[in-house]
Amino acid sequence: MERYSASEQETEAIGREMAQQLAPGAVVAFTGDLGAGKTAFVRGMAQGLGISQRVTSPTFTIVNEYEGGTLPLFHFDMYRLRDADDLFDIGWEDFLRRGGVCAVEWSETIQEALEPDTIYVDIRRGAETNQRILTIRGPGW
Repeated sequence: MERYSASEQETEAIGREMAQQLAPGAVVAFTGDLGAGKTAFVRGMAQGLGISQRVTSPTFTIVNEYEGGTLPLFHFDMYRLRDADDLFDIGWEDFLRRGGVCAVEWSETIQEALEPDTIYVDIRRGAETNQRILTIRGPGW
């Protein structure tokens, strides 16, 4: 499925819409250039899950946890990881077992660790300054 966004707010709205359809244990894997809108999409996901906390990029912490909504949200940034082995060192399987939603930025780093039912969101810049092209694929999309 391909979606288009003309602003950060529209990208968040697409994230909100997706989150309302996710089941416990869902993994959403993001790819896209720096500044493409991955964190904005995750901010929308948090809103869709009813999470009121401020969502920020977990670049230096690797994972931010958000609770208080219909499901917990685990927001990962894999930019600083070397490979999937590093992922397992931070307790990836524990997060999967907790029944929340895992949103994984820079997922190409840990591609081999992702299950077949992972939902993929690729965000690319469009022809206009704020335009984004979002390609969503995976079960149900």
